[in-house]
Amino acid sequence: MSRSVPRSPQAVAPAPDARVRPSTRGAAFALALLMGLQPVSTDVYLPALPALTRELSAAMPQAQLTMSALILAFGLAQLAWGPLADRFGRRPVLLTGLALYTLASIGSALAPHIEALIVWRTLQGASMAAGVVAARAMVRDLYEPAEGARVMSLALSGLGVLAVVGPAAGGLVAAGFGWRGALALVAAFGAATLAWIAWRVPESLARPDPRALHPGPLLRNWSRIARHPGFVAWALLVAATDAGLFMFLAGAPFVYVDVLRLSPLAYGAAMASAAAAYVAGTVIGRRWLQAHGMVGAVQRGAALTAAGGLLLAATTAVGLAAAESPLGRWQGASLGFVPVLLAQWLYMLGHGVHQPCGQAGVTGPFPHAAGAASALAGCLLALPAFGVGAWLGVALDGRVQPLATGVALAAAATSAVAWTLVRRLPR
Repeated sequence: MSRSVPRSPQAVAPAPDARVRPSTRGAAFALALLMGLQPVSTDVYLPALPALTRELSAAMPQAQLTMSALILAFGLAQLAWGPLADRFGRRPVLLTGLALYTLASIGSALAPHIEALIVWRTLQGASMAAGVVAARAMVRDLYEPAEGARVMSLALSGLGVLAVVGPAAGGLVAAGFGWRGALALVAAFGAATLAWIAWRVPESLARPDPRALHPGPLLRNWSRIARHPGFVAWALLVAATDAGLFMFLAGAPFVYVDVLRLSPLAYGAAMASAAAAYVAGTVIGRRWLQAHGMVGAVQRGAALTAAGGLLLAATTAVGLAAAESPLGRWQGASLGFVPVLLAQWLYMLGHGVHQPCGQAGVTGPFPHAAGAASALAGCLLALPAFGVGAWLGVALDGRVQPLATGVALAAAATSAVAWTLVRRLPR
């Protein structure tokens, strides 16, 4: 009679913190969907905004509030979703947030008046924060910071594709089915993302923290995170480069169409080319990450960012795109947009390098509090975007100068952070 050989405990059960690690491409695809919630919520919606304003008889401040309320709710809600993700895990937060996001998107498409639309868009912003917070935390759960930056870079390449397709898809749907059709498209994206995450994405958090929601430990955690040099450096880097991005998103329609006389079709092509430059930046960034690490990649990306800011400032200074000069009027009708677009390409190339490094860097030092770190960083990143929208609403005056000044300041801040605070971090 044969004797059975006892198995070791390790062969009987997995380690307590064993997790199912998805493939790199699978993780990147899921992250692209989750991080893409934000551009889909804004870019697909923007082409329908004028028609929405007319049909609902909304005042311009009310129409703008449908965007700014979403952004502000998105930033503040991350402070709640982050600790919840540390306490209960990433997957429950993702499923809850995506279900609410889909519901809010459907409510937005069916809103009978502008006040209801503002409420639904606010809920939409608060719920999509769950996806972005959990996505950043999942990267830290599964990868060390340098590897996480490469995975995030791959994911943000996919996000760049959404940024290229989103405005065109929103415009086509709005033309055929009105503004409600564009918002229904956003709801469909939310439902598809929810289905994919429920089907394919497992839990990534090894050990939920039962004290994550206790006020005392939570406040001490945030205080510790906020004082960490690595968090400060990476969060400020992403906040600064995001500020320049939102300058372009909020100001470019008025500058390209109203000042530089581009047709709506040409404006769409210009923005699509800028999104393609962002995708190219993520590809360049992955190569620099491999060769130089996160700090080295950011140093090089900052040169592209600075070049974009300087070119745009110089363009305005010499009057090549100034609406009030005869040369500017002539070029506005022909090639005056070229230096502005070249500057935007350079800035977006740098942005494609900074974003993956910064998104992975903010959670890197906190493997056991990645949700809290992601939430604090997300709140800090959303506030400049809200401020940019408010400032541009007052500053835009029929010239390129306000956009150029804002982008140049954002480029200078991004480069300064990269060449000082980030440079001092361990390589």
